[in-house]
Amino acid sequence: MPVACELCTSAGGDVLHQGAQFRVVLVDDASYPGFCRVIWQEHVAEVTDLPELDRMLLMDVLWQVESVLRAVMQPQKINLASLGNMVPHLHWHVIPRYADDAHFPAPVWAAVQRETSAAVLTARRALLLALRSAMTERLRQYV
Repeated sequence: MPVACELCTSAGGDVLHQGAQFRVVLVDDASYPGFCRVIWQEHVAEVTDLPELDRMLLMDVLWQVESVLRAVMQPQKINLASLGNMVPHLHWHVIPRYADDAHFPAPVWAAVQRETSAAVLTARRALLLALRSAMTERLRQYV
């Protein structure tokens, strides 16, 4: 483990589910309510660093998180990203996207294109309790 790996030393967000091999967290991003991360517990950099069964588990969890986000948040699109350029610890970003979000159609890390109305963001944040409940229920099979 590199000394400076923030995903080894911190949760990386508000933990929605903690399994033996991964955790799912809600990212504190005011512009993107529902933004989640699936973080592998062990410090590895790439999916191909994992044994086949672990890769399959990770992908299954990723699809479960996407499914819950779609059902609860009702986005127009889900963005999945596994970059690791800044934090080389295996994790996936699962981001609900909307035509009125600050960056659409560009990635959330691009230049801001507009301001999303406060009322819209408040309505999306109001779904986070339901998201937490649905995510907990969906992922409880993974220990």
